[in-house]
Amino acid sequence: MTAQFSVFGVPNIPMIEHGDCLSDIIMQALDNAGLTLQAGDVVCLAQKIVSKAEGRMLALSSITPSPEAEELATATAKDPRMVQLILDESTEVMRHKPNVLIVRHKLGIVGAHAGIDQSNIDHQGEEQALLLPENPDASAAQLREALQQHSGIDLGVVITDSHNRPWRMGTIGCAIGCAGIRVLDDQVGGRDIYGRTLHATLINRADAIASAATLVMGETTEKLPVVIVRGLNSTQTLNNQDNASMINRPLEEDLFR
Repeated sequence: MTAQFSVFGVPNIPMIEHGDCLSDIIMQALDNAGLTLQAGDVVCLAQKIVSKAEGRMLALSSITPSPEAEELATATAKDPRMVQLILDESTEVMRHKPNVLIVRHKLGIVGAHAGIDQSNIDHQGEEQALLLPENPDASAAQLREALQQHSGIDLGVVITDSHNRPWRMGTIGCAIGCAGIRVLDDQVGGRDIYGRTLHATLINRADAIASAATLVMGETTEKLPVVIVRGLNSTQTLNNQDNASMINRPLEEDLFR
């Protein structure tokens, strides 16, 4: 049997606002499109709609920069208020240069600007900034429970975000929140096709799924913030214990600090 899976967007998801119920919106959009969820589906959501629903948008006018933020803003040519938000959402500044500020987010994610974004949001007459969800794994778990109650089937949920990677150009989709899927598939101790023992094979299934979903979601004007990944092997993919926090490399294993 040929191994294959499909990835497709859920059309006509409306613009999300604070307080919206994402599970109701997704189920209604599926119904309007004549689509249904199937057992083993992985529902992938762009981080932006989760953050919007959870009220993670802040007006920059409400932010007062600290002296540290002012100093970093000068060094990076950034708005001091944005820098203050980045510092507030982070535990450590890793590197900086003009236009770039690399930090370790409170969630453990290392990346640019603590995931704070100003694109594809309604600035409502003044500058706004959208923060990551406070607990993306909890958001994914709550959404999975609601979707499973609606559909009566076993599903996975992945919340995706766009990340840069060291030594590689461009962004890819990564998983920042997961529920119901195997996040890391540890193959250490197994065998390759020639019978050699595997010593360091750790497969990141969550990020692979997020990357596939992001190809359909797009990064600009596609308006497809919800994507279904269908046809993955359920025994390899579904797992009730894992979450995206497992992806972050422990500090003691970071060779580049």
